Amino acid sequence: MSGSTNRQGVSAAITAVLAVTLGAGLLAVPATAVPLPRAASAGVGAEAAPLAYPANAFSFDAAGKTGFLTRGWEGGRPVFKWTRFADGSATTIDAPVADFSGTDVIMTGKGRTPARSLVLQLRDMADGGRTVTMDLRPLNATYVKAVSKDTILAEVTKPDGSVELHLVTSTGGTLAQRKIEGIPANAWGIHATPVRDGSVLVDYRRTGDTTGSHVAAVDLATAKAVFSRENAPLTSSRFREYSAVSATHLAWVGKEGKIVTVDRATGTESSFTGYDGQGLGLTVGLTGSWLTYGTPSCLKGDGFGNVLPVVPYTAKSLTTGETFQLLDYVSEAIPGPDGTLLVRGGSVEDGDGLFRIALGADGRPTARMVATTGEPVELRYLGQRFPDRYDLAGSIPLKWQLSRDNADVDLTITHRATGKSFSKTLHLYTESAGSEYLYDHETFGITWAQIAAESPMGKDAEAGAYDWSFTARPQNGVGPDLKASGSFTAGRYLSTPHDLNWDGNPDLLARDAQGVLWFAASEYDPAGKTLVRSYDPHRIGGGWQVYDRIETVGGIESGATDFVARDKSGVLWLYDVTDSGYGMKIAARKRIGGGWNTYTQLAGGSDLDGDGRSDLVATDKAGALWFYKNTGNVAAPFAARKKIGTGGWGVYNRITATGDIGGAAAGDLVARDKDGVLWLYLGRGDGTFAARKQIGGGWNAYTDTIGIGDANYDGHPDLFAYGPNETAYFYAGTGDYRKPFGPRVASPVLTGRPAYNHVL
Repeated sequence: MSGSTNRQGVSAAITAVLAVTLGAGLLAVPATAVPLPRAASAGVGAEAAPLAYPANAFSFDAAGKTGFLTRGWEGGRPVFKWTRFADGSATTIDAPVADFSGTDVIMTGKGRTPARSLVLQLRDMADGGRTVTMDLRPLNATYVKAVSKDTILAEVTKPDGSVELHLVTSTGGTLAQRKIEGIPANAWGIHATPVRDGSVLVDYRRTGDTTGSHVAAVDLATAKAVFSRENAPLTSSRFREYSAVSATHLAWVGKEGKIVTVDRATGTESSFTGYDGQGLGLTVGLTGSWLTYGTPSCLKGDGFGNVLPVVPYTAKSLTTGETFQLLDYVSEAIPGPDGTLLVRGGSVEDGDGLFRIALGADGRPTARMVATTGEPVELRYLGQRFPDRYDLAGSIPLKWQLSRDNADVDLTITHRATGKSFSKTLHLYTESAGSEYLYDHETFGITWAQIAAESPMGKDAEAGAYDWSFTARPQNGVGPDLKASGSFTAGRYLSTPHDLNWDGNPDLLARDAQGVLWFAASEYDPAGKTLVRSYDPHRIGGGWQVYDRIETVGGIESGATDFVARDKSGVLWLYDVTDSGYGMKIAARKRIGGGWNTYTQLAGGSDLDGDGRSDLVATDKAGALWFYKNTGNVAAPFAARKKIGTGGWGVYNRITATGDIGGAAAGDLVARDKDGVLWLYLGRGDGTFAARKQIGGGWNAYTDTIGIGDANYDGHPDLFAYGPNETAYFYAGTGDYRKPFGPRVASPVLTGRPAYNHVL
């Protein structure tokens, strides 16, 4: 092995020639003379708090001294963004493909791949994106790797069909090229690592040779291959991830998890198996004489249900053999400046994000987070996603949300009074192609029909309190097992307070100025702590301007929420919403009766008498409050009215049925007076109310307030408020009558459409 001799023997003349071509940072440095830096410099934000990792970035593509490059997807095409370490600002790069050099220089092109981009740009992101354009067509060349702000490695096809690896440099728009000596003429399919200490590691195949891949270390200052290894089987063509170069060592991954390392000073070759078993790839990196490796994996799984064990991102000393774990998992690892590595991955302690691997004061690698996604690495429980009052006869699943769904869940449900129980292991991610237990947004669940099919408890289910518990085990082994438990109250034919498609989530109806009625399905976002849309609002139909009041009333019978509408002649109509789960269907309207124009306000959705059904209240023009009991029969949905308030209710211009927000045993009302003050009326359970309590002022900012039901499934009904200019807010219920709502949080459920004049 003559690598050390060649590196130390670079002549002053060659150095002078390439000082302009490659820049001082790429000149060969004697491996034994200059040690690698022990830590990232302050210039790359080593001591700064972690930045926000770009949202929706699905790939980490490059890293330099001043920033890093990610790739996302917007408008049906890839979008690259360069994020600066200094301040987190992002620059969007308009190009379909990009490649990196190991510095702040990135290559962009317009081909389907970098190699197919015959006209390309070298962008120096440290210099404000200064661009050098290269047209490789006159050279009959294809791109291999960018090595400086004006130089690339390229495959050049000669007239006789042979291929040479060249350094191609742009000087004032003129391209000059120099052959890399030591690469055979019949080489093809050349890949290269990013530049590290003036060198790159390349792999290639040879025409007519069936022995497989070959590797070579190329010293850029001398334009020579200073090391080569014939028949070096590689684990993948993604050479950048599975090979590495430093001033002291070379490394690549062979078949069956074998990691091969070479000491550049002595030529000594060593190897070891990086994992136990078959079918895994490994990503490797080098920082000084330390090797880093792990299985490149996605924390949340590969999207196809394949489950392979994860080798944590590990550091191994190539001099002492010491080995220790740096991160719990790695997705992508890229050489960074000054001998560092930039790694997309995560640890249970720090969470998920981008990490810099650098040598610490003790000479051992350390991992420091430089950008965070805000996502946990360990599996976390994000809450129950079904009503606390659960209908055993309904189709709504019992659902729970996790931070990721590649887990096996051991679920147990027990009827508290009898001790009867149901237990089952739900394999979530491995069955993702058609799992009956996996729902959207990392949510898993099981229907009562599924429980009944497998358990006597399910078939003979009794009403009452049920306890549930589960242990979720990450299938990739990343992070500890998760345990969670809770309870719910079950019965049969329980009505729903504001669920129009009977999927367990609250919904809204909204009418626009043209009289079109829209259905808006929603769900709770635990991260944002607000109500968000499940999908875009669905158009029900036009002509709804014939009604001057529309109001949801809960389920008259079992199942989905129904609603009533009063026409301008005072006739009240019932719209029975029928459904077998998830698809909203509205039956033809049914006439309830006339004379309802005597009322100024209608409010439905609270169970005011404790019978499990949502009732209706109305205030007349004289200020009296009337109670209409839900009969449970859509043919005659309400019993004869009963006066429960004499006078005084005329001071309110909005009354909303909220369910039990005050913590008592019955449904409540909130009422807004003409000054915008909101008042709470606690239900007594017999259709009457305790003395009012003031909640607060400023509620005249809203045109509609809606008792949305228990959107966040914490056992307390919540409130939704809609106002001018499509402003909408979610108020989480607290269950405490002294302060029934938490702080408001903006909600996007009804944004992006023309303003609505009535929301219910």
